[in-house]
Amino acid sequence: VLALSLSGCGPVQSTSFLMDADTMLEAARTAQAAKNAPYEWTAANLYIAKAREEVGYSDYEQAVAFARKALTFATRARDTAVKVARQNEPAPREP
Repeated sequence: VLALSLSGCGPVQSTSFLMDADTMLEAARTAQAAKNAPYEWTAANLYIAKAREEVGYSDYEQAVAFARKALTFATRARDTAVKVARQNEPAPREP
């Protein structure tokens, strides 16, 4: 019962989404998203900053909304950066 009541709790939910977005941002950073997917990278960073700001104001509903957007853009940034990196790889040479 306690677990069910905490799952909808604003601070817990916003923290969970912020952690997910942070993890995905790190994956995007590793994939060089700042270089290969600058729009998505910038959007993800701005949304996560706004989510953290809303947590500071205890507006958890808005924090969750912004953290979800950050996660979405961070995922797109990672995927786009990986795709661009694969396209830029030199073709294997045949002997």
